[in-house]
Amino acid sequence: MTTFDHTTYLSPFTWRYGSTEMRRIWSQVHRRRLWRRVWVALARAQMRAGLVTAEQVADLEAHVDDIDLDAAHAIEREIGHDVMAEIRVFAEQCPVGGGILHLGATSTDATDNADVLQMRDALDLILDRVRELGLTLADLVERWADEPCMGFTHLQPAEPTTVGYRLAVTLQDVLEDWRTLREVRATLRGKGFRGAVGTRAAYTFLLEGTGVTPQQMEQWALEELGLAAFQITTQVYPRKQDWRVITALAGLGQTLYRFAFDVRILQSPLVGEWSEPFGRKQVGSSAMPFKRNPVNAENMDSLARYLARLPEVMWENAAHSLLERTLDDSANRRVVIAEAFLTADELLRRALRVARGLSIHPERIRRVLEMYAPFAATERVLMAAVKAGGNRQALHEVLREHSMAAWVKVMQGKPNPLVERLASDERLLRFLSPEDIRALMDVRGHVGDAPARARDLARTARQTLTTPTSAKG
Repeated sequence: MTTFDHTTYLSPFTWRYGSTEMRRIWSQVHRRRLWRRVWVALARAQMRAGLVTAEQVADLEAHVDDIDLDAAHAIEREIGHDVMAEIRVFAEQCPVGGGILHLGATSTDATDNADVLQMRDALDLILDRVRELGLTLADLVERWADEPCMGFTHLQPAEPTTVGYRLAVTLQDVLEDWRTLREVRATLRGKGFRGAVGTRAAYTFLLEGTGVTPQQMEQWALEELGLAAFQITTQVYPRKQDWRVITALAGLGQTLYRFAFDVRILQSPLVGEWSEPFGRKQVGSSAMPFKRNPVNAENMDSLARYLARLPEVMWENAAHSLLERTLDDSANRRVVIAEAFLTADELLRRALRVARGLSIHPERIRRVLEMYAPFAATERVLMAAVKAGGNRQALHEVLREHSMAAWVKVMQGKPNPLVERLASDERLLRFLSPEDIRALMDVRGHVGDAPARARDLARTARQTLTTPTSAKG
C-alpha cells in the first residue's frame, strides 16, 4: 500500500497551502473517478447506439467509485502507462462490462475531458471564495466610505482620499476578476470523443451500419457529462484553453498581491493606519518579541508572485503542441494546473482572513492627515487667492517657499507649521483673511465625490455577486 508521511518530500500544497476541498478536487482518487465517469458516459452513449448492452454499462456504473490506486500503480510500474493501468484495474473489477471499456477511445478521450471537469469544479470553488471576498470588501467600503485619509502617489503624500474609496480600488478589481473567471468557466470545453488524432475514425468504423453518426454518439456522451466540446481537436483539446484558465487565475493573484502590498505598507509603524489580524498568542518573530509582522499579507505576495509565473508554462505548452500532439506538456500539466488552483485558493483564504479581521486606526489616520494634508491644501489656497485677484505665478512661488520650509520641520519630527505660516504672510493676506486661509487648509472634506462613488460600487458589487446566474450550468 502506498503511504506518504513527512519523512519524504511532500509539496507544501499537500498539507500547508490550499483548502481540503481544493486538495480533494485535485486528488488522484478524484481524478481517476472522473476518468471512470467519462468511460461510463461513453459506454452509455454506445449503448444507445446499440454497440454495448445495458448489463455491461450497469456493471461499469457499479464500480465507478472503486478506485484502487495501489493496484493501478503496480500495473503502471510494469507497463509505464497510467491510463492503461487504470483501464486494466477498472476492467478487472467489472466481469460483465470490463471487456467493452474504452471502446474506440484514446487516452485523452478520457483524460482531457476529465481535466476540464476538474477545472470546472475548481473554478466553482474559486468563484465561491471570490464572492465571499467581494461581499466582505463591499461591507468595508461602505463602512469607511466617509473616513478621510491621506492619499499617496509615488509613495509620497498627495491629496486626501477616503479609506472606503481606497478599498473600493481592490473591490473593483475583484469584480473584474469575478467576471473574467465566470466567463472562463462558462466557456470551458472538452476534447469530446475523437480518437487518436481527432478525426473520429475509430468511432466511425464502430458505428457503421447502426444509423448513428459519430457526432450524435459523442453528443450523447457529452450530455451525460454536462460538457461541451471544441469543434476542432487533435489528440487533445487546444492547450490555449489551459493558458486562458491559468491566466485568469494569475489575474486574480495580481489583484490580491496589490491588496496585500497596500496592507503591508499601511501596517508599517511609520504609517500605522491599517493592520491585519494578529492572534492573541501569535508570534511575530523568534528574536524580537514585540514584532507584529504582516505574515498573511507577505504570504499572499509570495504565493501571488509564484502564480504570476505559471501562465508562461501554459503559453509554452500551447505554442509547442505541434501537429496533432506532442507529449511534452504532460509532466508540467500534472503540476501547474493543480498548483495554480491551490495557490489561488490559498490566496483567497488569506485575503478573506485579512479583510474580515482588518483593523482600521482612525487616530493614526488623523495623525498622518495632520502631518501631510496641509501641503495638499495649498492648491485650494492658490486658486482662492487668484480668484481674489492675485498673480498665479507669484503666489505659487510664495506657497512653494513656505511648503519647503514646513517640510523640513515635518522631516525633523516637529508639528507641521504650514497653516500658521500661510495665515501670517502679508503677500497672501492681501487677498485672503487668516480665517479664510485656515478654512481652506482644512482638507478633510476635500475628497470630491469619492464617498458616493465608493458606496455606489459597494451596491453594484452586492447586486453582481448575489444575483442568481447560470454560471455553473
